[in-house]
Amino acid sequence: MEALAVRLSGLDPYVDGALRIVAFYDTLMRRRVDLPALARASAGLAECVAGVGLRGTGRTIRVGPDGREAPGPAGPASGTVPVVLDEEEIGTVWLERAGPAGPLDEVLLDRLALAVAGAVERYGPARTTMADPALVELVIGAETDEAARARALRLLGFAVGPVVRVAAVRSPRLPLDQVGGAVCPGGPVKAARIGGVGVLLASGVERDRFPAGVRAGLGAADRPDLAWREARTALRLTTAREPVLEHAELGALALLAEVPREVLRGNPDVAALVRLAGAPGDPEEDARGNGDGREAQTPREAREALDTLNTLEAYCAAGSLRRAADALHLHHSSVARRVDLIGRALSVDLTTPTGLTRARMALAAWRLLGD
Repeated sequence: MEALAVRLSGLDPYVDGALRIVAFYDTLMRRRVDLPALARASAGLAECVAGVGLRGTGRTIRVGPDGREAPGPAGPASGTVPVVLDEEEIGTVWLERAGPAGPLDEVLLDRLALAVAGAVERYGPARTTMADPALVELVIGAETDEAARARALRLLGFAVGPVVRVAAVRSPRLPLDQVGGAVCPGGPVKAARIGGVGVLLASGVERDRFPAGVRAGLGAADRPDLAWREARTALRLTTAREPVLEHAELGALALLAEVPREVLRGNPDVAALVRLAGAPGDPEEDARGNGDGREAQTPREAREALDTLNTLEAYCAAGSLRRAADALHLHHSSVARRVDLIGRALSVDLTTPTGLTRARMALAAWRLLGD
């Protein structure tokens, strides 16, 4: 690296400086220096105060360019970079430069953040929420033998004996580690993404603490592999009004997940709902695009489909026109007209108990088709 830097120094001073910084931190990492040594070296290189802060322990290290602990409270940071370990943000590194940031400060902070992550992983404490997906797959895998499953749970930090709760999560905006920390604040929790779905393994889950915008299904079985299967089924049946579902709450609706997709699609009620919605799946997703190879709906068609499905969903959940109107913030006569039009399109009398049951079953099957 140093030889390459020398060859490039005559071509681009910035590249030369950046490569020298990379080589500097590579040397520190090879020597396995600890966090205080990294902070001292960085402060000397930057010629200003360098800081390292870790979230889990609350530890903060601030060192001046003379190698001593920086006195007083931290000054304004001229540049910051997050420290990431196992896909989880565990801390921050920064520089407190009196003037504007230097041209190579960003490179220095990037390399310092990498070095800090390596030091934390090596020396600890580093109990991150994000886990090795291979270990999590061993825990929830249907073909894993019990000895391998128990060993994977021990490696993930779970004690032998207590039942581990399993949740299937879709969190398009919030990082999975933050979701895990929110729903299991007092006990061990591990998270990983498998097949596009978030997996949470926890000693306990407080379902009311799932953040807004997150959908989750919770398994009820004692065995993690069975609980994972249940959690995925519950997740597939969540809605905007019921973003968190426990498998035990589904009752007979869970049986629909065992029905082959082609059988669901061939049912007249489900087929009519698919036509009415424009595509199988979540109404919020359908408003953006069908996702089944057909052209996306026009904005007007998407709005109409969303209104239709929201009305049907609210009516099925409420069981009466007035309660549905309250949930939708509409006059009950407007909801009555919509329900009548939806019933005609589905060829189902939605005002009867049988018709309402058929609509609920069709909605659940339609959501399973869209998964």
